[in-house]
Amino acid sequence: MELGGAALMLQVYLKSGVPTEKLGQGVSLWFQCEDAIALYHALKSRGIAAAEPFVGNSMWDVMLTDPDGYSLHFESPTTVPEETKLSDLHP
Repeated sequence: MELGGAALMLQVYLKSGVPTEKLGQGVSLWFQCEDAIALYHALKSRGIAAAEPFVGNSMWDVMLTDPDGYSLHFESPTTVPEETKLSDLHP
């Protein structure tokens, strides 16, 4: 996955060569960014499925699942009340 000057690659070593469970199952990666809402709109404009942003722990959280099944969360600080969804602000 690449965004701007940052890149991330995950690799799993399997002795047998064949995974016994779905890749990415139980794995979540969290990234702090400057503007999770702007990232959400950029993802959607590219046709990438992302969950509706919501506020948790004083952070906007945008979640998507990568092609390998890993859960990716992008967060940015906010003063919006906890558990607010983006659609609550812009119905």
